[in-house]
Amino acid sequence: MSIAEEIQTIKQRDPAARSTLEIILVYPGFHALQLHKVASRLHRAGFKLPARMISHLGRFLTGIEIHPGAQIGDRFFIDHGMGVVIGETSIIGDDVMLYQGVTLGGTGKARGKRHPTLGNGVIVGVGAKILGDVTIGDNARIGGGAVVLRDVPADTTAVGIPARAVAWTDPKSGEIRRVETLPDPQRDAVFALTQRVEELEEAIRQLKLAGETRAIDEGTQ
Repeated sequence: MSIAEEIQTIKQRDPAARSTLEIILVYPGFHALQLHKVASRLHRAGFKLPARMISHLGRFLTGIEIHPGAQIGDRFFIDHGMGVVIGETSIIGDDVMLYQGVTLGGTGKARGKRHPTLGNGVIVGVGAKILGDVTIGDNARIGGGAVVLRDVPADTTAVGIPARAVAWTDPKSGEIRRVETLPDPQRDAVFALTQRVEELEEAIRQLKLAGETRAIDEGTQ
């Protein structure tokens, strides 16, 4: 993909991008991607140490760490970018967007494919962690702060720790269908208190009944 197309992608996705010059000068996601292209070519050619050095330079300059071995598709955009980490065996499709603090990481010392695969059109929210050899389907959405430890189907929105599907978007009609009800801590707390009150009221009724029975027995003696 050409630099011009990358700049156009940023303009389309970020309303704060006012000009081409601004993107070239002050967009860390743009800088990180250009450095990754160089590092990736060196890595594929067998120059692993120089590739890592360029990657390290990119991390120092932008706050974004992309391993030279990561495979990245076209029209990839990292918004803000600080704290983004993309592991060695990550595979990222076309038209993917990551926000700051996103991690595409591993779960241990496994060999081989140990980082996530993101399909086309995926959006990953602020601070989300996608860990291990999991697959995020095309056009899926990962909510901010989510921790994804298993595959997410295409066109699905996943949130929470660990992440779970909460909605599905019909790719034809665009209709959003709820998969499950989102957690509501206040509602859960009220429900728990209501249950406790009912249990206490039942215990009081049982005590009163036992007292009345005892009084009747004493009165008949």
